[in-house]
Amino acid sequence: MTIISPSLLSANFLNLEDDIRILNKSSNLWLHLDIMDGHFVPNLTFGEPVLKKLSSITNHKLDAHFMVTNPEEYIDSFSKMNLHNFTFHWEATKHHDRLISELKKVYPSVGISLNPSTDIGLIPKYIFEKIDLILIMSVNPGFGGQSFIPSSIEKVKALKQIKEINKLSFEIQVDGGVSDKNANELREAGATNLVAGSFIFSETNRDFDKQINLLR
Repeated sequence: MTIISPSLLSANFLNLEDDIRILNKSSNLWLHLDIMDGHFVPNLTFGEPVLKKLSSITNHKLDAHFMVTNPEEYIDSFSKMNLHNFTFHWEATKHHDRLISELKKVYPSVGISLNPSTDIGLIPKYIFEKIDLILIMSVNPGFGGQSFIPSSIEKVKALKQIKEINKLSFEIQVDGGVSDKNANELREAGATNLVAGSFIFSETNRDFDKQINLLR
């Protein structure tokens, strides 16, 4: 079954605990957390105090996407936040192998995120063998509510081919403009984990489970 990762950046921050408790009733979810530093992307979001509270009110896996300039500086400070997955941006570091090795000592799952303009061909085969997740950004990172970039589907297909040829098992995650209009095509292309914010959360919708099932 496809993993759905509701992006909490689109949740109601005034009633975040209520939204989390509603999501707790659904199964096979990751809670997607966009960590932004105001430098790598022009926005600021969750910090350590919020994540610490979140981890105490949900049993869903916490999936942190670090849109930050220096991801290595966050390894220790977030190690007690009960994160399942730590995803860093390929564009944010020159020392990918070393960073993956350090993250593997602390986090059950380590992912790499690619901006829309970053080619999959830049990633050497041995890196694919080390990581647990590749996140394809299907919008430019930094803000929610953007339109899906159609060429992202070709990147997903290319990743699926890499997985199959090399008999690998990393998750293929897609984030940005995901909805019921493109979810089926993304799944068929090879996506195993869909991040959705605006489609799941809205001012008028409280039936999150219905939206999640539409994506599946």
